[in-house]
Amino acid sequence: MKKHRTLILATKNKGKVREIKHVLKPLKLKVLSLLDLPKAPDIRENGRTFLANAVKKASIIAKKFRQVTLADDSGLEVKALRGQPGIRSARYAGANPTSRKLCMKLLRTMKNKKDRSARFVCTVAICGPGKRLKIIQGICKGMIIDRMLGSHGFGYDPVFMPEGYTKTFAQMPLKLKNRISHRGRALRKAKAYLARIIPS
Repeated sequence: MKKHRTLILATKNKGKVREIKHVLKPLKLKVLSLLDLPKAPDIRENGRTFLANAVKKASIIAKKFRQVTLADDSGLEVKALRGQPGIRSARYAGANPTSRKLCMKLLRTMKNKKDRSARFVCTVAICGPGKRLKIIQGICKGMIIDRMLGSHGFGYDPVFMPEGYTKTFAQMPLKLKNRISHRGRALRKAKAYLARIIPS
């Protein structure tokens, strides 16, 4: 493994890995996730903010493997639910829920809500040698529709329609979603930063 051209993604989420690799592909890095590293420690995401969780994951994995590491923590904030599910987005419907379970619980909770506005938030932390740390955020505003539409993506993608579009994230091709999504916006900034700190 050529150390200086390797990036570790501090996640086991296959959907996230696919999206991140797609955006970072032009950098021609060797990108590994925790799915590729059986000796990676289990990290409890017990922070009270997206920032705290992202920094915790990036710093622990960077220290363990001595590689530049990118971690993100992201979630859905619904205005009518006072920002919920927020940092509990992945656990909103119990441990390791399917996308359908997450969406159906949210739709039931939103059944009588008139205000359907929501936003996806993504905080990216990049930790490198010498405890170098970079924080980047991306936000995508939109609304929660009243049913699931589309078969792409993961999580709440089938019920979230971004502002200015008539399709949910789950109905969009990956290229379009990555151009407008919270994670895509954060990752484009991350790509520029990584190009500077990881030599070619």
